[in-house]
Amino acid sequence: MVGHSLVIRTPSRVRRVLTGNPAVIESVLTSPQELVVTAKQTGGSSLLLWEETGQNRLLDVFADLDVTSLRNALDQSFPNTSVEVQSQENKVMLVGVVPSVAIMEQMVKMAANFSKEVVNGLQLAAPPRPRQVMLKVRFAEADREKISQFGVNLFSTGATNTIGTISTQQFGAQSLSNQGTGTSGISQFNLSDLLNIFLFRPDINLGATIKLLQQNQVLQILAEPNLMALSGQPAHFLAGGEFPYPVVQGAGGTTLPTVTIVFKPYGVKLEFVGTILDDGTIRLKVAPEVSSLDYTNAVILAGFTLPAIQTRRAETEIELKDGQSFGIAGLLDQRTTVQLSKVPGIGDIPILGELFKSRNISRTNMELLVLVTPTIVDPVSGLVPESQPKVTMPVQNLNTDSFDKKGLPYPATPPVVTPEVPK
Repeated sequence: MVGHSLVIRTPSRVRRVLTGNPAVIESVLTSPQELVVTAKQTGGSSLLLWEETGQNRLLDVFADLDVTSLRNALDQSFPNTSVEVQSQENKVMLVGVVPSVAIMEQMVKMAANFSKEVVNGLQLAAPPRPRQVMLKVRFAEADREKISQFGVNLFSTGATNTIGTISTQQFGAQSLSNQGTGTSGISQFNLSDLLNIFLFRPDINLGATIKLLQQNQVLQILAEPNLMALSGQPAHFLAGGEFPYPVVQGAGGTTLPTVTIVFKPYGVKLEFVGTILDDGTIRLKVAPEVSSLDYTNAVILAGFTLPAIQTRRAETEIELKDGQSFGIAGLLDQRTTVQLSKVPGIGDIPILGELFKSRNISRTNMELLVLVTPTIVDPVSGLVPESQPKVTMPVQNLNTDSFDKKGLPYPATPPVVTPEVPK
């Protein structure tokens, strides 16, 4: 290498030294049997040695650039690449595989500082297969509906063995029947709803049922889509349908209006774009939506009933690690319905009329919950077995120790060994 020295020792004393190209190498005798050769610049030269014994020696010396510092600089700047740096006289050669053109250009620029002639033997690596993002989404609707029912039903077997009943009829009337004659007759009655408080006075032939119930709903799953898309590519999901509604076009002037049909989607809808960053983080842009047809706010136009769309949607962009989850909640839909019933006339009497009234209060409180879990998958790559199957020889090898030391002959009948079949 240029700037380095080489020590040459001879078996006998050196009588004469001749350098073919003094501009390339320089030779100095440090002792009668030792010669130091130093490379001054790149190139080749011959070195002739005459010894006192009458023998002569011809050596060919080639001086190349020292690229050790360049090799270290490339290893530190690009630790994930495997590039070999070689030198031939005043040429620097780069051989290996690099991941991108930008890295190749930077390596060539760094090698140009060592030599004007750089041989670029770098090759671009095959582009890596893009990874994919699978999104597991759970749409759940928490029904916080609370129904409270309160009512009083009065009934009587009647005086003189006649059947009578007074009821608001909201929770189901009682079926009464009379059997027998006289004051000792037995009356029978059936209750349509046994989940209530029942009172009866046989001495005055008067009974009452009081109903006071509460009902709470819990949770239901709307959809559980699993979507997979390439990194940076959008994906869509819709579980629902499309309803048609007319659109009037071309009205005005002498142009007759035309009615066209346009379809609007509704249901459980999901749109997302997942991008895998270099550090393995998933940048996720997700937009869940749940919509339904609302006929209570419908519009009737030219005989067509156009329902409104009740929609709950959210849109966000976050970064998650592989396998982490996040939730979207708080999308509420609150409604209260009160149904009042009373007995005509007597139900309007103050204080006493409360016994002849019933009410049914329905509070609907729907909350939409969306749970999202992104994961990184690579379905294209095949499964690699953890270990290769072992192959057993059908006939055992000769036992060298037993044969050489004990003089045992090779067995006439080798043992039968069944080869293992890889599973």
